[in-house]
Amino acid sequence: MSSIKIRSKRLDGKTQIRALITHPMEHGLNHDKKTNTLIPPHFIHTLTVAHNDKIVATSYMGMSISKDPFFVFRLNGGAAGDTITIYWEDNLGNSDSEKHVMS
Repeated sequence: MSSIKIRSKRLDGKTQIRALITHPMEHGLNHDKKTNTLIPPHFIHTLTVAHNDKIVATSYMGMSISKDPFFVFRLNGGAAGDTITIYWEDNLGNSDSEKHVMS
């Protein structure tokens, strides 16, 4: 099961893309409540959005994004049957992607 949920809808000639990503987004400054040790950094550093396999946005992020981030993008154009692909990679080398077919 993917860590990414994607929704899209057409608005005034544009396509709104909403994505919810399940990720802990730890910045490395929090302490574990049981052991009082620092929780190591674990955050998404690159997020890429593609429309019909053409990259339309790449975001380079840091540690300040909250847990389970929610992103909203507006895409000029877009039609039913087009595909949106969202891909992320984190600082530990983990990654995930999800494809969404616009209706």
